[in-house]
Amino acid sequence: MTDPAVRARDLSLRYPARLGSPAVPAITGLSLDIAPGETLAVIGDAGSGKSTLARAIAGYTSRSVDRGVEVAGGALEVLGVDVRTLGRHGDEQLALRVGYVPQDAGLVLDPHLTVAENVALPLFLRDRTFSKKVAGGIAAEAIDAMHLTLATMPKFPHELSRGQRQRVAIARALVLEPELLVADEATAGIDATVRGVILAHLAEVQRQRGFAAFIVSSEIGEVRRLAARLAVLHRGSIVGLGSVDAVLDDPRHPYVHRLAELSRTRA
Repeated sequence: MTDPAVRARDLSLRYPARLGSPAVPAITGLSLDIAPGETLAVIGDAGSGKSTLARAIAGYTSRSVDRGVEVAGGALEVLGVDVRTLGRHGDEQLALRVGYVPQDAGLVLDPHLTVAENVALPLFLRDRTFSKKVAGGIAAEAIDAMHLTLATMPKFPHELSRGQRQRVAIARALVLEPELLVADEATAGIDATVRGVILAHLAEVQRQRGFAAFIVSSEIGEVRRLAARLAVLHRGSIVGLGSVDAVLDDPRHPYVHRLAELSRTRA
């Protein structure tokens, strides 16, 4: 059998104690798998732990980044890598195999690089001798696919709107054709007139390339467009897991029931 792209078993995550403040639990006893080529959507209310889980799966733990989340218990493997073993500088091979789009693209875009340089950066992290001309062409294609004009290429992140920065972050996350995409509210701040186009592009690229994806969303409609399976988080625990229809048609938790009602009113 093929190993899962993501495998979590009885996983607990917390934010470490700091300056006299106690550790803050975020995820408790979570177990799930994401198969290669599969998209799992995750939905939950504020504070449910979905963004924390996304960061852990992307490798941003207390061992690899400042103020990262700590694996307090259980197991988490991503593309065969034990996330608990990632060092201060992370695992370069994992970092180059996982595309990550956080809620705020400012977290991943370098303010000192232009849009084109930001999108092309992963190419040079993988190969320092990579052709700048070829990289420029690849960056231009990625930027165009996100429905940004090529006039944005020489601009810096602070010159863009939040939605534009988010689209640049998506382009950067996909430029290396990752084995796994982790997207935390990828369309946050993107204008409604182009959001559907971006979602369609993401879904099409995923089908063409066959990478696995972990998609955090707050919109049921977005979930249905991007994923066949859904995990519902509530206060750090999974309260619904399965196909989107199965979870919403037979809610076993009050929060899932509210989601199902909301889905029906928006259908």
